[in-house]
Amino acid sequence: MTTATRPNYREDVAGRANVEDTPELLAYYDELASMNTAALWTVANKIEPWQPQSSSVPVVWRFQDLREHVLRSIDLVSPEKAGRRVVYLDNPGRRDVSAAVGWLYSGLQAMRPGERASAHAHAASALRFIMEGSGAYTIVDGHRMTLGANDFVLTPNGCWHEHGVSEDGAPCIWQDGLDIPLVNALEANFYSVHPDLQQADTAPVDYAVAAWGGRGLVPANDNWQHAYSPLLKYEWAPTYEALSNFARVTDGSPFDGVLMDYINPKTGGPVMQTIGASMQMLRPGEHTKAHRQVGSFIYQCAKGKGYSIINGQRLDWQERDIFCVPSWMFHEHVNLSASEDACLFCFHDLPVMKSLGLYREEALKDNGGHQPIVQP
Repeated sequence: MTTATRPNYREDVAGRANVEDTPELLAYYDELASMNTAALWTVANKIEPWQPQSSSVPVVWRFQDLREHVLRSIDLVSPEKAGRRVVYLDNPGRRDVSAAVGWLYSGLQAMRPGERASAHAHAASALRFIMEGSGAYTIVDGHRMTLGANDFVLTPNGCWHEHGVSEDGAPCIWQDGLDIPLVNALEANFYSVHPDLQQADTAPVDYAVAAWGGRGLVPANDNWQHAYSPLLKYEWAPTYEALSNFARVTDGSPFDGVLMDYINPKTGGPVMQTIGASMQMLRPGEHTKAHRQVGSFIYQCAKGKGYSIINGQRLDWQERDIFCVPSWMFHEHVNLSASEDACLFCFHDLPVMKSLGLYREEALKDNGGHQPIVQP
């Protein structure tokens, strides 16, 4: 018996269609297949679900488990041969597209002092969140930016970019985040290597922060024409200060605590057209309420420790751990410390969902807004 999604086709709550697979009907399906066509009612439940059905599963990637393996790649392969030394996060439900969750990719990249990878560009948008080490830098279209722990840097689609670590630095690890699976699904990806392999610096070091990092101030008479943010680097110190200041004057979101978005200072919108990012603070002992959203989320703990409940599954996390929340799954967060705040960096695909008019959000109404833990 075939399945369908329209109410008049349903004969019970399991969604079985009221269509018997008679010999005549099966022959009809074969005839359609011979013409590269098919009957909608045979696949309607699959392609038109009542609500989003993510194939992604909640996962936590623990940095203590991964760190040694990420650093080991430094001795096993060179950046010249591997292109980039990255251990990518492979969601069990999305292995066919190498995604960490939904249509988002993430990985941990390592470099040793004195190394500089070749410059390249691609249609996918990308970001970096610095995890450990010193002396790291990124060059984006000639703009060199020095990088420290918990700094967030953009490498927007189409921009030449390269990474390196200074001779006097220490081995570095950072998280890469890209929309490669999305761009591949749209069959729109391109990749290019810089003709000179590396870029020349065309602006003073950290120019983007000096020009666009003013609080409420932007350069007068600027001629920035790009859709992505001109503030290519968002430093940790002013980010944490902004969260702390906001925490003193707000009750925060019942679902996310003290949540602040990284924005494009030119437009007030997301940092890039397809990827948005945020930093949130959970105050000591805070336990948020559960909600679900259309969109996929990848979190990294920047400070503190706690756990999140995602569709009834508890995922514990501490500093540098990464976890994901698939689309339309209820999630809530808990800060385990009674004296210290916890901070979670997050990047997501909400700019896509909102620009296409697909975004929805729903609070959990049962049990005081909290989920029972059904899976540890």
